[in-house]
Amino acid sequence: MKSLLYKYRKFFIVLIVFSAVTITLFYSALKPQKTLPIYNPADVNPELVDSTIQYKSKYHTIADFKFVNQNGDTITQKNYEGKIYVADFFFTTCGSICPKMSTNLEEVQKAILNNPKVMLLSHTVFPEVDSIPVLKAYAIKHHVVDSKWNLVTGDKKEIYTMARKSYLAVKLGRPDQLYDMVHTENFVLVDQKRRVRGFYDGTNKEEIKRLLEDIDFLCKE
Repeated sequence: MKSLLYKYRKFFIVLIVFSAVTITLFYSALKPQKTLPIYNPADVNPELVDSTIQYKSKYHTIADFKFVNQNGDTITQKNYEGKIYVADFFFTTCGSICPKMSTNLEEVQKAILNNPKVMLLSHTVFPEVDSIPVLKAYAIKHHVVDSKWNLVTGDKKEIYTMARKSYLAVKLGRPDQLYDMVHTENFVLVDQKRRVRGFYDGTNKEEIKRLLEDIDFLCKE
């Protein structure tokens, strides 16, 4: 028996290796491949979408924009060209969900700090209050790294338009106030082609973990 095994040892080694490779390939073929959806206005809760685009079911991308950040620098889509980024909406005096969202974005910033493909973009929904000095103080409080994370302000109509027509991320505010909006806990993941690829509860640690996993997936896509 031993002599037989020795005689055919090469054959058995090849058979074992072949079997292992075959089983691995078979398992990989059966295992579902991870994908991320591409969101359009028609896919999202209508409360978060401007009524003029709720019907749109394909080819949605983030529009061009022009705002000012915590350092008084002009920030446009050019600053995010070819980048994966996380966008959200907040205001500095918010005492409910904003502190937790900002703290969680700090954790996201730490995770992407050395990844040149990824950035963050936070928009105030109260530009009349959140001036450049106010945003700067907030940035310092939350350890914002200027090269990774912009806190932006600007014309309220433009912020409203971006929130409801591009990022699909805020609800209507009081009807008696023009361009009033109620921000949500959503973090919005945008890919290199300016497409919305995910929504995440910015107050939930498990959702932050999922966000980081999806960022990693997009980096490899």
